[in-house]
Amino acid sequence: MGAVSAPQQDRSRATRRRLLEAAVVCLAERGWAGSTVSVVAGLAGVSRGAAQHHFPTREDLFTAAVEYVAEERSAALRELPPAGDTRAAVSSLVALCTGPLFRASLQLWVAASREPWMRERVTDLEGRIGRETHRTAVGLLAADESAPGVPETVQGLLEMARGLGLATLLSDDSVRRERVVAQWARILDEALAVQSR
Repeated sequence: MGAVSAPQQDRSRATRRRLLEAAVVCLAERGWAGSTVSVVAGLAGVSRGAAQHHFPTREDLFTAAVEYVAEERSAALRELPPAGDTRAAVSSLVALCTGPLFRASLQLWVAASREPWMRERVTDLEGRIGRETHRTAVGLLAADESAPGVPETVQGLLEMARGLGLATLLSDDSVRRERVVAQWARILDEALAVQSR
């Protein structure tokens, strides 16, 4: 049997990517219980057989989806524009926690709490993403982490952003969120100025 042709490999990679993108959408919109291989295949516009060719089991699909979500979240962090001010930095970080990738991540966390086969992988990837997010936040805020309390202040911002992401699951709280972002920007400006003296 000969080597697989380049166009066939390209189609296979494109199908795999569509399935992973559909898995993220499915998790974000339907949660873990509503995310099956059949539903994901339908969202991706491929047959269940094609989906199972790439991912023979639900575990295979969502193990790959865990990696995919982590890679996409890392890419989103790297693409954040340099913030011109604290409020822009806070807004950028909060936006990462209120979008579909974060919602999909939440569903993976819930699934990992119940599915032993996912727990270690999700925990490892979340640790990496957490460290990367913290470094990104420090850079966006031009914070001096050697100053006492600065690492904890930055981490507090990230915890607040995740909390806003959780609130978004239940309702559109964008008006309140903007007020919270503005207040946190003021708090950070004061805290970082004091801590860097």
